[in-house]
Amino acid sequence: MKSILRKIAAVLALIIGGMAVFAGVKVLLGIDPGYYVINWVPVYNYTAGILTVFITAILIWRGSKLAGVAAITTFSLHTLVMILLQTVHRDVVAVDSIRAMTIRMIAWAIILVLMFAQSQKDKKALRLTTVVKS
Repeated sequence: MKSILRKIAAVLALIIGGMAVFAGVKVLLGIDPGYYVINWVPVYNYTAGILTVFITAILIWRGSKLAGVAAITTFSLHTLVMILLQTVHRDVVAVDSIRAMTIRMIAWAIILVLMFAQSQKDKKALRLTTVVKS
């Protein structure tokens, strides 16, 4: 079965994860981004990015049964962090951090839609194959 939507989702996950690694590692190496940084955010960015690049993107690419769980977990974690930034750290969070988290959440929503669409295409193809074999 063709799996182009799943491959696009995996590449998007790889890109967004790589961007998170880059953003996190710059601050962790002491490069000043020019705005106040909440201590745990660069660690989160780096860790989430590494997990995305080396686990989630690969699971999505391979079409693993765990890919959906990993993608939903990643989206949920980004959403939780956004909620924390918007509530607990509202007075100190940088606009760039909110923008980056918004981009991540949108990207993961797109990834989830692509994965769902691919799943529906796969189910339809499987039904057609089953009917033809019968």
